[in-house]
Order: sequence, then C-alpha cells, then structure tokens
Amino acid sequence: MSTDHHAHRDFLRHLDDYLSDSKKILDAWDAYSDEHTDLDGWPHDEHAYGRRASQRDADTLTAFEPLRYGARHLLATAEAQLVQLPENTVQSRWVYQLGVLRDALDRLDELHRQWLETRDALPATAKPGTADFDDALAEHHAESWSYLDDWATHGKALREINSAARKARSPLAPLPVPALVRRIAARK
Repeated sequence: MSTDHHAHRDFLRHLDDYLSDSKKILDAWDAYSDEHTDLDGWPHDEHAYGRRASQRDADTLTAFEPLRYGARHLLATAEAQLVQLPENTVQSRWVYQLGVLRDALDRLDELHRQWLETRDALPATAKPGTADFDDALAEHHAESWSYLDDWATHGKALREINSAARKARSPLAPLPVPALVRRIAARK
C-alpha cells in the first residue's frame, strides 16, 4: 500500500472524526439553546448564553484542527475521483458541496492568518486567561464557526465520492459477460 494511500486513509479518518465530533458539539449546543431560551429564541441570560456559544465555537475549531492538514488533499482527491466516475453514479450536489468546502477552507485559512497577526499584535501582557487575549480568540472562533459548520454539513460528500470511486469499475476492467452469452460462444 502506498504512502499516499495511507495518508488518504488517515485524512478520511480525521474527516470521520470531525463529522462525528462536530455533530456531538452541535447536538449539545441545540439542547443547551432549547433549554436556555424563551419561545421566541431569546436567551434567558445573554452573558451565559454568549459564553456557551463561544465554547461551542472553540470546541468545533479544536475538533477541526486534525483535519485541517489533510483537507486540501481530500478536496483535490475528490475532484479527481469525481471526473473519473461514470456519469450515472455522480450526485449532482457533489460539485456544489466541493465548492462550499473549498470556499470554507479558504476562509478558515484566511481567518487563521488574521488570528496569528492579531495575536502577535496583542500587548505582551495579553496571555491566555486575560481579557485581551481571550476576547480576541473568542472573536476568531466566532468568525470561523460558520465555515466549520459548512465542513460539518457538506464534508460527508468527500466520503460519498470516495466510496463511489472505490465501487466504480476501472475503465480497463472487462465488462461482465452474462453466463448465457459465454455458453453460446463456447458452443461455436
């Protein structure tokens, strides 16, 4: 088995872990939100609600980090697989979903770059646990969350495309011949 194949399999495992973890995080958030808001969706305690939303954002970004390294590889592989699949096996939504994932990853990379610049520009006294640092980090997490949610929502397309590619016949593989045709040919 090639190194690329091992790496691809590892990246798919990171994707599966992220999809599972992000679902758990979102389910926990939904349960919290349902319990801590009124019928119109307004929080009972805005400060506590905001802190909990910030924790959701941070947890989701933390869950994404192992996938970040292989995300571009997964996208490139899925795009290559997609063009080689028989047309009748391709889901029309896959192209759209790959575009959403690519755009979200581009934005996440840009937001990460901005966070590093922001962090480096903070005063020397701004360390984790101080308001300056924690507020800037919470803002970064909040800005990243919708793009992380795009990966949670559409990331399964990468797995679906990979599965379809594994099941697809090789263009070099012989077409199956029904047993009857083989018997007729053998009689001649």
